[in-house]
Amino acid sequence: MRLLHTMLRVGNLERSLKFYCEVLGMKLLRQKDYPGGEFTLAFIGYGDEADHTVIELTYNWGREQYDLGDAYGHIAIGVDDIYQTCEEIRSRGGKVTREPGPMKHGSTVIAFVEDPDGYKVELIQLRPQGAAQEAVSATA
Repeated sequence: MRLLHTMLRVGNLERSLKFYCEVLGMKLLRQKDYPGGEFTLAFIGYGDEADHTVIELTYNWGREQYDLGDAYGHIAIGVDDIYQTCEEIRSRGGKVTREPGPMKHGSTVIAFVEDPDGYKVELIQLRPQGAAQEAVSATA
């Protein structure tokens, strides 16, 4: 077994695609309209669905807003340089809601951004800052 996708309902598909693809750098993998059900599905991610877990954006035609509730948390994306990633997200019009820094009661460096529908996206530093540079220097 493996995790295939996470589904998020969105109020404006084009706005959400712009955020996930242009701001977070994902790719639109496939999209299909279902006229009988009056909805559109768009699958996005960082790699092919055969090898990667992806996000399914579901747009129910005519529905512009959802109550996110208080049970949903966030999706998480690992990044090599969290500070640079946040700057790039900001420069592309994204909203950083928690600046990079250690998580409470821990040392993992995290940040949060928010998509156009209010869903939280956690960014997690994959390596300690400078680890990538040290690895390059060690092999040079």
